[in-house]
Amino acid sequence: MTDAPIVLLTEQEVAGRVEALARQIAPVIDDETVAVCLLTGGLWFASDLTRALARAGRHVRFDALWLASYGDERASLGRCEVRADLQRPLAGRTALVIDDVIDTGLSLSEAHRLVRDAGASRVLTAVFASKPWPTPRAIVPDFVAWEAPARFLVGYGMDAAGALRGLPYIGAMD
Repeated sequence: MTDAPIVLLTEQEVAGRVEALARQIAPVIDDETVAVCLLTGGLWFASDLTRALARAGRHVRFDALWLASYGDERASLGRCEVRADLQRPLAGRTALVIDDVIDTGLSLSEAHRLVRDAGASRVLTAVFASKPWPTPRAIVPDFVAWEAPARFLVGYGMDAAGALRGLPYIGAMD
């Protein structure tokens, strides 16, 4: 990686969007809600969002689901592999599935199905970035912090072959 990403959203803009999204989500969930982070990319957003929800008066429970559909490629492999399953019981609870970005929608759709099959009474989805897609996706997120451009995004959990996830801002590598 020799070229620096072009900054699309600064660290402060990312934080502001997370806070605004938490204010939208807080009234529709309760403290029994289980926030389900999609690993690995969703970790940054899930951490910030659950803290923002706490500031908004919602103290959710936390779990994670590790799905892989990209590997180290820039394009989806077209299938989703479960690398680590849920640990917390979801039966009868609302689940909030959290991911960094919706691109093809494959991972989010599969996570929604897995969480529903685990017995969640209601499944909501939240993504930081929603990228435009030329064909309809299987799922439309319930909550979106940012309508992203059709660019190769890095930072705030999004990566280029495993690199640049830890950037505190969102950049484009194209």
